[in-house]
Amino acid sequence: MSLRPTVDFLLYDWLGAQTLSERERFADHSRETFEAVLDTCERIARDKYAPFNRLVDTQEPHFDGEHVILPQATKDAWDAYAESGMLSAAQDYALGGMQLPYTVEAAGNAFFAMASVSIGAGMLSVGNANLLMAHGSPLQREVFALNTFSGRFSGTMCLSEPQAGSSLSDVATRAVPDGDGFEADPLGPRYRLRGNKMWISAGEHELTENIVHLVLAKIPGPDGKLPPGVKGISLFIVPKKLVDTQGQLTGVRNDVALAGLNHKCGWRGTTNTLLNFGEGKFPVQGAGVGAGLDGQGAGAVGYLVGEPGKGLGYMFHMMNEARIGVGMAATMLGMAGYHASLDYAKNRPQGRPMSAGGKDATQPQVRIIEHADVKRMLLAQKAYCEGALALELYCARLVDEQHTGAPEAADDARLLLEVLTPIAKSWPSEWCLEANSLAIQVHGGYGYTRDFPVEQYWRDNRLNMIHEGTHGIQGMDLLGRKVLMENGKGLQRLAGRMQATIERAIQQPALALHANALAQALQQVGAATKAAWATGQPAEALANAVPYMQAFGHTVLAWVWLDVALAAQQAAADAAQQGRLAACRYFFHYELPKIGAWLQVVSQRDMTCAELPEAAF
Repeated sequence: MSLRPTVDFLLYDWLGAQTLSERERFADHSRETFEAVLDTCERIARDKYAPFNRLVDTQEPHFDGEHVILPQATKDAWDAYAESGMLSAAQDYALGGMQLPYTVEAAGNAFFAMASVSIGAGMLSVGNANLLMAHGSPLQREVFALNTFSGRFSGTMCLSEPQAGSSLSDVATRAVPDGDGFEADPLGPRYRLRGNKMWISAGEHELTENIVHLVLAKIPGPDGKLPPGVKGISLFIVPKKLVDTQGQLTGVRNDVALAGLNHKCGWRGTTNTLLNFGEGKFPVQGAGVGAGLDGQGAGAVGYLVGEPGKGLGYMFHMMNEARIGVGMAATMLGMAGYHASLDYAKNRPQGRPMSAGGKDATQPQVRIIEHADVKRMLLAQKAYCEGALALELYCARLVDEQHTGAPEAADDARLLLEVLTPIAKSWPSEWCLEANSLAIQVHGGYGYTRDFPVEQYWRDNRLNMIHEGTHGIQGMDLLGRKVLMENGKGLQRLAGRMQATIERAIQQPALALHANALAQALQQVGAATKAAWATGQPAEALANAVPYMQAFGHTVLAWVWLDVALAAQQAAADAAQQGRLAACRYFFHYELPKIGAWLQVVSQRDMTCAELPEAAF
């Protein structure tokens, strides 16, 4: 079973991505060039990624005392990905890019995520370079971002610390000016950093010539103390190996040391590290070394990005990209499990059909796909995974609208992205994980053995509910900030898009009931949003932020499916469109009714969980 027909339908029949070539930025492109890119991605994913997905799961990265060792297949996959041009797909021609729409780039990357998310592609590296293109100095863009887009360098994001986790206000990594002339370095104001960063994906490896770490740290005040809260956080470029102004390696290793590898239940092919900055393992000599430090090590050399104290705002540029990337990874892991369990169900004989006289043991066995409950599990997976893919591509289309649309349309896209980003990250990471669980269930006992791939897909996907912000963080972001920002304009824009779909669908007899159900769900979400904030007390409003986000997400996916169903009705009638209409029907019959229970506790500002004393546990 191929992913390509689904991608093509969503891109062209639903989103109309081919019309993007009418815009000046994409004028050199056409559906034919888009399809050539997808062909290339599909081929590399098939040849360089999929055959080695189990290999990188069993041969985890290990440290030999000097280097992190990865299978040769990982290096081959990285090189093939870099050579394809996908790292710079959306960049200007002048920068060596293809000026592709992000919608097409996201669709192309879906093939890699499905083939082996554990090997990884360029999500963090591209996000790292995109941040520098937006907020770095011209020389920082030239030296660090462009070399990352070419594949010479790779990039990380260094936020969490062992003692702080997701609480970034408690970041304790220090950055002090590197001598009196620290501001004169052409690569940016030069600082020395000391601290520890945890959970750094791709933090140490030999896949590229250099690794560009983007590190959040605080600059001490005149009293030597770190400023409290997130407003004191700054952002620094800390390369693994120091470079000159031409981007050439100087031969000097920066004081960034691997303190350990984290051994995860999934994504085992990607190194996940604890990094020590400035511990003195690789002391860097130079002007100003040791200024303001305590003599335990001069510190890792870092270059300030933008202005001091604005680092978290800059980092959100990368974090928001990464959240959509995590959503796509979760989606495609779910899709991989769906395809595997569908193939298994079509070929596994077991049981006999139920008839009026009961089961006839003399009759031959039937394939398990003929059993109603197996069909339920397969249809649930299809509804979760294809719906999530539609959502991720819709968000990618909003990125293109924000960057190339007319001013009013661009602002609408910005607002919609603000509201949808927590959903694009959280919903697939929960429900495509559930799809992976159902894929194991379809396989029965074989599903939890390593003889079949579905148990690995589940393990890989379990990380995505935590990657780039847990459900609790995303829920508070949605209910505590996104639906309220700019007096609720983002929520109003989203409701407007939903109403437009409802008005179209209500004219179609086969979809009218779904349209009415979505209208009621939208009304429920709106009422719950107001009820949550009725007292104006954040502790009460946010006590059930996750159930709110779950209901919000299900409402968004119901809208997406209804809109996809409208496109499916207009396409040529075939089995694929019948399947999409059935998935839409499944979502409205089995899934959307769940929002009532979620929204009840939100509307009542139920404090059962929040007020339970610790001793009661």
